Amino acid sequence: MTESPRVVDMTLRDGMHAVDHQFTPEQMAEIAGALDDADMDVVEVSHGDGMGGSSINYGMAAASTEEYLETVAPQLTDTELSVLLLPGIGTVEKLDMAADHGADICRIATHATEADISQDHFEYVKERGLEANGLLMLSHMAAPETLLEQAQLMEEYGADVVYLMDSAGALLPDGVRERVGLLVEELDIDVGFHAHNNLGLAVGNTLAALDEGAVTVDGCLRGLGAGSGNTQMEVLVGALERAGYDVTPDLYGTMDAAEEVLLPMLDEDTMPELDNDSLMLGYAGVYSSFLRHARREGKRYGVDPRDILVELGEMEVVGGQEDLITDVAERLAEERETAVEADD
Repeated sequence: MTESPRVVDMTLRDGMHAVDHQFTPEQMAEIAGALDDADMDVVEVSHGDGMGGSSINYGMAAASTEEYLETVAPQLTDTELSVLLLPGIGTVEKLDMAADHGADICRIATHATEADISQDHFEYVKERGLEANGLLMLSHMAAPETLLEQAQLMEEYGADVVYLMDSAGALLPDGVRERVGLLVEELDIDVGFHAHNNLGLAVGNTLAALDEGAVTVDGCLRGLGAGSGNTQMEVLVGALERAGYDVTPDLYGTMDAAEEVLLPMLDEDTMPELDNDSLMLGYAGVYSSFLRHARREGKRYGVDPRDILVELGEMEVVGGQEDLITDVAERLAEERETAVEADD
Protein backbone atom coordinates (compact mmCIF):
# COMPACT_ATOMS: atom_id res chain seq x y z
CA MET A 1 0.00 0.00 0.00
CA THR A 2 1.13 3.54 -0.65
CA GLU A 3 -1.92 5.41 0.62
CA SER A 4 -1.20 8.11 3.17
CA PRO A 5 -4.30 8.58 5.35
CA ARG A 6 -4.64 11.81 7.26
CA VAL A 7 -4.37 11.12 10.97
CA VAL A 8 -6.15 13.49 13.37
CA ASP A 9 -5.29 13.55 17.07
CA MET A 10 -8.24 14.21 19.39
CA THR A 11 -6.38 14.19 22.73
CA LEU A 12 -7.00 17.90 23.29
CA ARG A 13 -10.70 17.66 22.37
CA ASP A 14 -12.35 14.23 22.82
CA GLY A 15 -9.65 13.38 25.35
CA MET A 16 -10.94 16.26 27.46
CA HIS A 17 -13.90 14.07 28.49
CA ALA A 18 -11.54 11.72 30.32
CA VAL A 19 -10.07 14.52 32.44
CA ASP A 20 -13.34 16.35 33.09
CA HIS A 21 -12.18 19.03 30.64
CA GLN A 22 -9.40 20.02 33.04
CA PHE A 23 -6.31 20.16 30.85
CA THR A 24 -4.67 23.51 31.49
CA PRO A 25 -3.49 25.71 28.62
CA GLU A 26 0.09 24.90 29.60
CA GLN A 27 -0.57 21.17 29.49
CA MET A 28 -2.28 21.51 26.13
CA ALA A 29 0.70 23.41 24.78
CA GLU A 30 3.10 20.70 25.96
CA ILE A 31 1.02 17.90 24.43
CA ALA A 32 0.55 19.84 21.18
CA GLY A 33 4.29 20.47 20.95
CA ALA A 34 5.01 16.77 21.35
CA LEU A 35 2.45 15.89 18.66
CA ASP A 36 3.95 18.48 16.32
CA ASP A 37 7.41 16.97 16.94
CA ALA A 38 5.89 13.60 16.00
CA ASP A 39 4.63 15.07 12.68
CA MET A 40 0.96 14.55 13.51
CA ASP A 41 -1.21 15.62 10.58
CA VAL A 42 -3.92 17.44 12.57
CA VAL A 43 -4.50 18.31 16.24
CA GLU A 44 -7.99 19.22 17.43
CA VAL A 45 -8.50 21.59 20.36
CA SER A 46 -11.63 22.56 22.28
CA HIS A 47 -13.93 21.52 25.08
CA GLY A 48 -14.98 17.88 24.67
CA ASP A 49 -18.39 19.05 23.43
CA GLY A 50 -16.89 21.63 21.13
CA MET A 51 -16.48 25.37 21.27
CA GLY A 52 -18.92 26.86 23.75
CA GLY A 53 -19.28 23.54 25.55
CA SER A 54 -17.77 24.80 28.80
CA SER A 55 -20.91 25.10 30.92
CA ILE A 56 -22.73 23.61 33.88
CA ASN A 57 -24.60 21.29 31.51
CA TYR A 58 -21.55 19.88 29.75
CA GLY A 59 -18.84 20.49 32.34
CA MET A 60 -16.72 23.56 33.01
CA ALA A 61 -13.32 23.52 31.37
CA ALA A 62 -10.16 24.70 33.11
CA ALA A 63 -9.85 27.55 30.58
CA SER A 64 -11.62 29.06 27.60
CA THR A 65 -11.17 27.81 24.05
CA GLU A 66 -9.49 31.12 23.26
CA GLU A 67 -6.91 30.57 26.00
CA TYR A 68 -6.29 27.03 24.76
CA LEU A 69 -5.83 28.16 21.16
CA GLU A 70 -3.50 30.98 22.20
CA THR A 71 -1.13 28.49 23.80
CA VAL A 72 -1.48 25.63 21.29
CA ALA A 73 -1.27 27.47 17.95
CA PRO A 74 2.35 28.65 18.46
CA GLN A 75 3.40 25.03 19.11
CA LEU A 76 2.26 23.82 15.68
CA THR A 77 4.49 24.17 12.64
CA ASP A 78 3.45 21.68 9.96
CA THR A 79 0.59 20.22 12.02
CA GLU A 80 -2.84 21.66 11.19
CA LEU A 81 -5.16 22.98 13.89
CA SER A 82 -8.80 21.88 14.08
CA VAL A 83 -11.73 22.93 16.24
CA LEU A 84 -15.15 21.35 16.82
CA LEU A 85 -18.52 23.09 16.61
CA LEU A 86 -21.91 21.57 17.51
CA PRO A 87 -24.87 23.57 16.19
CA GLY A 88 -26.80 24.84 19.19
CA ILE A 89 -23.67 24.96 21.37
CA GLY A 90 -21.01 26.72 19.30
CA THR A 91 -21.67 30.23 17.99
CA VAL A 92 -20.52 32.46 15.13
CA GLU A 93 -18.47 34.43 17.64
CA LYS A 94 -16.61 31.27 18.71
CA LEU A 95 -15.96 30.36 15.10
CA ASP A 96 -14.62 33.83 14.33
CA MET A 97 -12.38 33.61 17.37
CA ALA A 98 -10.99 30.23 16.28
CA ALA A 99 -10.32 31.46 12.74
CA ASP A 100 -8.58 34.54 14.10
CA HIS A 101 -6.38 32.31 16.30
CA GLY A 102 -5.11 30.18 13.47
CA ALA A 103 -7.57 27.31 13.11
CA ASP A 104 -7.24 25.57 9.74
CA ILE A 105 -10.23 23.22 10.04
CA CYS A 106 -13.66 23.42 11.63
CA ARG A 107 -15.54 20.17 12.18
CA ILE A 108 -19.31 20.53 12.40
CA ALA A 109 -21.05 17.67 14.22
CA THR A 110 -24.71 16.68 14.16
CA HIS A 111 -26.68 13.57 15.03
CA ALA A 112 -26.61 11.03 12.22
CA THR A 113 -30.07 12.08 10.99
CA GLU A 114 -29.90 15.85 11.59
CA ALA A 115 -27.49 17.18 8.98
CA ASP A 116 -30.14 19.67 7.87
CA ILE A 117 -29.44 21.88 10.90
CA SER A 118 -25.86 22.51 9.77
CA GLN A 119 -26.24 24.43 6.49
CA ASP A 120 -25.62 27.91 7.90
CA HIS A 121 -22.62 26.64 9.84
CA PHE A 122 -20.96 25.10 6.79
CA GLU A 123 -21.55 28.19 4.72
CA TYR A 124 -20.00 30.43 7.37
CA VAL A 125 -17.00 28.15 7.88
CA LYS A 126 -16.32 28.26 4.14
CA GLU A 127 -16.82 32.04 4.14
CA ARG A 128 -14.07 32.30 6.77
CA GLY A 129 -11.76 30.25 4.55
CA LEU A 130 -11.47 27.17 6.77
CA GLU A 131 -11.67 23.55 5.67
CA ALA A 132 -15.13 22.26 6.64
CA ASN A 133 -15.54 18.72 7.97
CA GLY A 134 -18.98 17.23 8.64
CA LEU A 135 -19.41 14.70 11.43
CA LEU A 136 -22.40 12.35 11.63
CA MET A 137 -22.54 11.21 15.25
CA LEU A 138 -23.98 7.92 16.55
CA SER A 139 -23.78 6.54 13.02
CA HIS A 140 -24.68 3.03 14.22
CA MET A 141 -28.25 4.30 14.66
CA ALA A 142 -28.82 4.97 10.97
CA ALA A 143 -28.94 2.65 7.97
CA PRO A 144 -26.21 3.13 5.36
CA GLU A 145 -28.69 4.66 2.92
CA THR A 146 -29.84 7.19 5.52
CA LEU A 147 -26.25 8.11 6.32
CA LEU A 148 -25.59 8.64 2.63
CA GLU A 149 -28.56 11.01 2.36
CA GLN A 150 -27.28 12.99 5.35
CA ALA A 151 -23.71 13.03 4.05
CA GLN A 152 -24.97 14.30 0.68
CA LEU A 153 -26.67 17.19 2.47
CA MET A 154 -23.37 18.10 4.14
CA GLU A 155 -21.60 17.83 0.79
CA GLU A 156 -24.22 20.15 -0.72
CA TYR A 157 -23.68 22.63 2.12
CA GLY A 158 -19.95 22.79 1.39
CA ALA A 159 -18.30 20.02 3.44
CA ASP A 160 -14.84 19.02 2.23
CA VAL A 161 -14.96 15.78 4.24
CA VAL A 162 -17.75 13.81 5.90
CA TYR A 163 -16.94 11.62 8.89
CA LEU A 164 -18.90 8.72 10.29
CA MET A 165 -18.65 8.83 14.08
CA ASP A 166 -19.09 5.57 15.98
CA SER A 167 -19.85 7.64 19.07
CA ALA A 168 -21.05 4.73 21.23
CA GLY A 169 -18.45 2.24 20.00
CA ALA A 170 -21.33 0.02 18.86
CA LEU A 171 -20.37 -0.82 15.28
CA LEU A 172 -18.83 -4.11 14.17
CA PRO A 173 -16.36 -4.19 11.25
CA ASP A 174 -19.02 -5.31 8.75
CA GLY A 175 -21.20 -2.36 9.74
CA VAL A 176 -18.27 -0.01 9.29
CA ARG A 177 -17.45 -1.45 5.87
CA GLU A 178 -21.05 -1.21 4.68
CA ARG A 179 -21.48 2.40 5.76
CA VAL A 180 -18.08 3.76 4.77
CA GLY A 181 -18.03 1.87 1.48
CA LEU A 182 -21.36 3.35 0.39
CA LEU A 183 -20.27 6.90 1.18
CA VAL A 184 -16.94 6.46 -0.61
CA GLU A 185 -18.75 5.13 -3.68
CA GLU A 186 -21.40 7.84 -3.86
CA LEU A 187 -19.78 11.05 -2.56
CA ASP A 188 -17.44 13.34 -4.48
CA ILE A 189 -15.64 14.38 -1.28
CA ASP A 190 -13.42 12.53 1.18
CA VAL A 191 -14.78 10.21 3.86
CA GLY A 192 -13.44 9.91 7.41
CA PHE A 193 -14.03 7.62 10.38
CA HIS A 194 -13.95 8.17 14.15
CA ALA A 195 -14.07 5.11 16.42
CA HIS A 196 -14.72 4.46 20.10
CA ASN A 197 -13.50 1.36 21.86
CA ASN A 198 -16.52 0.14 23.85
CA LEU A 199 -16.42 -3.28 22.17
CA GLY A 200 -12.63 -3.34 21.87
CA LEU A 201 -12.84 -2.78 18.11
CA ALA A 202 -11.57 0.79 17.63
CA VAL A 203 -8.34 -0.07 15.80
CA GLY A 204 -9.94 -2.90 13.83
CA ASN A 205 -12.90 -0.75 12.81
CA THR A 206 -10.56 2.05 11.75
CA LEU A 207 -8.59 -0.37 9.56
CA ALA A 208 -11.89 -1.61 8.08
CA ALA A 209 -12.87 1.97 7.26
CA LEU A 210 -9.55 2.60 5.52
CA ASP A 211 -9.90 -0.63 3.57
CA GLU A 212 -13.21 0.72 2.24
CA GLY A 213 -11.68 3.99 1.11
CA ALA A 214 -11.80 6.34 4.10
CA VAL A 215 -8.84 8.72 3.93
CA THR A 216 -8.87 10.46 7.30
CA VAL A 217 -9.13 8.85 10.76
CA ASP A 218 -9.06 9.91 14.42
CA GLY A 219 -7.41 8.79 17.63
CA CYS A 220 -6.24 9.94 21.06
CA LEU A 221 -2.97 9.39 22.86
CA ARG A 222 -3.38 6.58 25.38
CA GLY A 223 -6.90 6.08 24.02
CA LEU A 224 -8.38 8.97 26.00
CA GLY A 225 -11.95 9.95 25.16
CA ALA A 226 -15.57 9.57 26.15
CA GLY A 227 -16.79 6.14 27.25
CA SER A 228 -13.98 3.61 26.97
CA GLY A 229 -12.03 6.08 24.88
CA ASN A 230 -11.12 6.67 21.26
CA THR A 231 -8.79 4.66 19.06
CA GLN A 232 -5.43 4.64 20.85
CA MET A 233 -3.28 6.87 18.66
CA GLU A 234 0.13 5.31 19.19
CA VAL A 235 -1.33 1.84 18.61
CA LEU A 236 -3.13 3.07 15.49
CA VAL A 237 0.04 4.55 14.00
CA GLY A 238 1.87 1.30 14.61
CA ALA A 239 -0.97 -0.76 13.16
CA LEU A 240 -1.17 1.45 10.07
CA GLU A 241 2.54 1.05 9.45
CA ARG A 242 2.28 -2.72 9.89
CA ALA A 243 -0.63 -2.73 7.43
CA GLY A 244 1.54 -1.01 4.83
CA TYR A 245 0.10 2.50 4.98
CA ASP A 246 2.50 5.39 4.42
CA VAL A 247 1.58 7.51 7.44
CA THR A 248 3.05 10.91 8.28
CA PRO A 249 3.10 10.65 12.11
CA ASP A 250 6.28 9.12 13.47
CA LEU A 251 5.63 5.99 15.53
CA TYR A 252 8.36 6.58 18.09
CA GLY A 253 7.46 10.25 18.41
CA THR A 254 3.79 9.41 18.94
CA MET A 255 4.73 6.78 21.53
CA ASP A 256 6.92 9.31 23.33
CA ALA A 257 4.14 11.91 23.32
CA ALA A 258 1.86 9.38 24.99
CA GLU A 259 4.34 7.93 27.48
CA GLU A 260 6.60 10.83 28.38
CA VAL A 261 4.33 13.85 28.00
CA LEU A 262 0.69 12.84 28.49
CA LEU A 263 0.98 9.97 30.97
CA PRO A 264 2.57 12.01 33.81
CA MET A 265 -0.42 14.39 33.60
CA LEU A 266 -2.95 11.61 34.24
CA ASP A 267 -4.06 9.76 37.34
CA GLU A 268 -5.59 6.31 37.60
CA ASP A 269 -9.15 7.59 37.44
CA THR A 270 -8.63 9.30 34.09
CA MET A 271 -7.21 6.31 32.24
CA PRO A 272 -9.74 4.77 29.86
CA GLU A 273 -10.74 1.25 30.73
CA LEU A 274 -12.82 -1.26 28.84
CA ASP A 275 -14.85 -2.18 31.90
CA ASN A 276 -18.40 -3.51 32.23
CA ASP A 277 -19.88 -0.02 31.99
CA SER A 278 -18.11 0.72 28.73
CA LEU A 279 -19.02 -2.70 27.39
CA MET A 280 -22.71 -2.17 28.13
CA LEU A 281 -22.74 1.23 26.44
CA GLY A 282 -21.26 -0.29 23.30
CA TYR A 283 -23.47 -3.36 23.47
CA ALA A 284 -26.61 -1.27 23.92
CA GLY A 285 -25.47 1.42 21.49
CA VAL A 286 -26.11 4.24 23.97
CA TYR A 287 -24.01 7.35 24.50
CA SER A 288 -21.97 7.56 27.71
CA SER A 289 -24.03 10.45 29.17
CA PHE A 290 -26.86 7.97 29.91
CA LEU A 291 -24.82 5.72 32.21
CA ARG A 292 -24.93 7.70 35.45
CA HIS A 293 -28.67 8.37 35.11
CA ALA A 294 -29.39 4.71 34.35
CA ARG A 295 -27.57 3.69 37.52
CA ARG A 296 -29.49 6.21 39.60
CA GLU A 297 -32.90 5.23 38.26
CA GLY A 298 -32.03 1.53 38.44
CA LYS A 299 -31.33 1.90 42.15
CA ARG A 300 -34.48 3.97 42.65
CA TYR A 301 -36.77 1.43 40.96
CA GLY A 302 -34.88 -1.72 41.88
CA VAL A 303 -34.06 -2.75 38.30
CA ASP A 304 -30.77 -3.66 36.66
CA PRO A 305 -29.32 -0.54 35.00
CA ARG A 306 -28.00 -2.79 32.23
CA ASP A 307 -31.58 -3.64 31.31
CA ILE A 308 -32.36 0.07 31.21
CA LEU A 309 -29.47 0.72 28.83
CA VAL A 310 -30.51 -2.12 26.51
CA GLU A 311 -34.07 -0.76 26.37
CA LEU A 312 -32.79 2.74 25.65
CA GLY A 313 -30.62 1.38 22.85
CA GLU A 314 -33.61 -0.34 21.28
CA MET A 315 -35.44 2.99 21.45
CA GLU A 316 -32.48 4.64 19.66
CA VAL A 317 -32.26 7.46 22.15
CA VAL A 318 -29.91 10.38 21.52
CA GLY A 319 -28.35 13.03 23.73
CA GLY A 320 -31.02 15.25 25.26
CA GLN A 321 -33.45 12.39 25.85
CA GLU A 322 -32.11 11.42 29.26
CA ASP A 323 -35.56 12.14 30.71
CA LEU A 324 -36.73 8.87 29.13
CA ILE A 325 -34.56 6.89 31.54
CA THR A 326 -37.08 7.33 34.35
CA ASP A 327 -39.93 6.16 32.12
CA VAL A 328 -37.99 3.04 31.11
CA ALA A 329 -36.97 2.21 34.67
CA GLU A 330 -40.56 2.62 35.91
CA ARG A 331 -41.92 0.44 33.11
CA LEU A 332 -39.36 -2.31 33.74
CA ALA A 333 -40.22 -2.29 37.44
CA GLU A 334 -43.94 -2.57 36.66
CA GLU A 335 -43.32 -5.43 34.22
CA ARG A 336 -41.30 -7.27 36.86
CA GLU A 337 -44.05 -6.85 39.44
CA THR A 338 -46.66 -8.06 36.96
CA ALA A 339 -44.56 -11.13 36.20
CA VAL A 340 -44.15 -11.89 39.92
CA GLU A 341 -47.89 -11.56 40.52
CA ALA A 342 -48.61 -13.88 37.57
CA ASP A 343 -46.26 -16.50 39.01
CA ASP A 344 -48.04 -16.29 42.37
